[in-house]
Amino acid sequence: MHRIFQEHPELFSRVSEVLSVAFAPPVSVTVLPTDLTETRPLERRVDTLLRFDTEEDGPFLLAVEAQGKKDPAKPASWAYYLAYLYTKYQLPPVLLVVCQDRLTAEWAARPVRIGPAPWASLTLRPLVAGPHNMPVITSIAEARKDLALATLAAITHADNQDVGAILKSVSGALREVSEELAYTLAEFIAQGLGKRPAAELWRQLMAVDLSFFTSPISEEIRDEGRMEGRVEGVAESILLLLAQRDVHVPDEARQRITGCADLGTLHRWLLRAPSAASTEELFEGDEGE
Repeated sequence: MHRIFQEHPELFSRVSEVLSVAFAPPVSVTVLPTDLTETRPLERRVDTLLRFDTEEDGPFLLAVEAQGKKDPAKPASWAYYLAYLYTKYQLPPVLLVVCQDRLTAEWAARPVRIGPAPWASLTLRPLVAGPHNMPVITSIAEARKDLALATLAAITHADNQDVGAILKSVSGALREVSEELAYTLAEFIAQGLGKRPAAELWRQLMAVDLSFFTSPISEEIRDEGRMEGRVEGVAESILLLLAQRDVHVPDEARQRITGCADLGTLHRWLLRAPSAASTEELFEGDEGE
């Protein structure tokens, strides 16, 4: 049933006509080795892999990938992961891709048809969670309902202009749970925000709203007031947050921010930056500083 195609590869064109699938006629055919065994060790790792057991649909696998930017090579890797997992575990796999950038999320969500145009034998269809579809949670009451979801939503909305309110809602909700849970979720957010401007705001919220518990990051924050360059870093974060929200910063206001040497005042402005509509609102009540 298969060797005849090696001897008469042109047979495929006629078979495809019988099956009503219009492949372009080949100009050449090459017989390739049939051994698909890996000839050398090749390390492939999915970010997170979980098995779910359900009563209605039975067990399935969930592979979770964090994707920071577009990568043309990723769809092929994801297809390999799913095929490998299905072969190894004999369970249906699902791929979830988590993104912080809307363009990356939209790119990752596009179905990838694997095969020639007339008949794709496989279609890669990841589930994608990102700023385009994750909830914007800006109230403590809403964050309290599902802290894990609120945490992931805060991370995916790291570049949202309302990120200050988003992070404030999570930090407020974390005050009401155990220190262990608060520590874990707070650290997830700190790591997830990376070096974005919102990361500095979260660090300050951890030092103020979550000062009841200790962690490597919170201890670092409390000691950083003595570190050289700390003032410049906070001032830069204020300007970045304002720029992210398209708030106009006159030269005089910019000089006032960068020239301020009082860390307490800078922290106060930093906490106002995510919601201030102007630099006047940012400085409100601090005319003498």
